[in-house]
Amino acid sequence: MRIWVKMFESNHLIKDITIEDYSSDTRTHKVYNALEKACVEFDLQKPIWLESTIADFKRTGKTRFTKDCFIEDISFDYLEFHVIEEDF
Repeated sequence: MRIWVKMFESNHLIKDITIEDYSSDTRTHKVYNALEKACVEFDLQKPIWLESTIADFKRTGKTRFTKDCFIEDISFDYLEFHVIEEDF
């Protein structure tokens, strides 16, 4: 599985990372682990999965974490989380 995590400010990409996980973990564990790795890399707190972010992710394999998903203030507009390659 490959996941692309991107940080945007004023509709400009300011940081990104691609995380690969080909372990035998479940898809859910891979998603949570990738989000945690990206947050460590970007020095961010982990965002909260709201009902809307979960629904978007289930429907499209992609979601945006906006300021509503973070407890602390963020210095960017949103964090985009996108599965770009699934395991087969």
